[in-house]
Amino acid sequence: MSRTKTSKAWMREHVTDAWVRKAKSDGYRSRAAFKLMQIDERDRILRAGAWVVDLGAAPGGWSQVAADRVGPTGRVVAVDLLEMAPLPGVRFVRGDFGDDGVLAQMESLLEGRRVDLVLSDMAPNLSGIAGVDQARGAYLAELALDFARTHLSSNGVMVVKVFHGEGFDALMREIRAGFRKVAVRKPEASRGRSSETYVVARDPVQNDAPEPSEREV
Repeated sequence: MSRTKTSKAWMREHVTDAWVRKAKSDGYRSRAAFKLMQIDERDRILRAGAWVVDLGAAPGGWSQVAADRVGPTGRVVAVDLLEMAPLPGVRFVRGDFGDDGVLAQMESLLEGRRVDLVLSDMAPNLSGIAGVDQARGAYLAELALDFARTHLSSNGVMVVKVFHGEGFDALMREIRAGFRKVAVRKPEASRGRSSETYVVARDPVQNDAPEPSEREV
């Protein structure tokens, strides 16, 4: 099948993208790595010893950055429906984190503890229909929010990709209802034409899971 004009244009943009070239030269798995680095530079979400969950991690750009910054005393647990090649310092679970069996594997790797940071750079497979794609993106953000509510520590942080459009305001109200501090970021590495933004939400208001014992970090 021949490529469409749209796919050819995307490929031209991709191969000439400065962040794509920099990711290759610096040894990162995707240009998305720089989005997380830029968010971290502003919001200081990653620290040595932190426990991190990366939802929808493949191909591993965010996990790669997180593992480097939390160091050997921290832990990064990544999950994705797609396979992801191993990364030093990252424990990977393949599957849907909404599935009980996959969730159990993740919680085993977390040793029953709450985490300091939940990351989600998940995006839907685009249909080209704006309303459908917006709804799919909002659904993924809500899944990440539900996971964060259950698994974040009392002073934890969630970083989640959201898309402007129909349903954006309702999703933001839901996030603000669940966290004491909420900020919206547009990293430099995010394509300007993209409607994506990233929400940095701190300090969950409610968390029904029992608080784990204190750990040294």
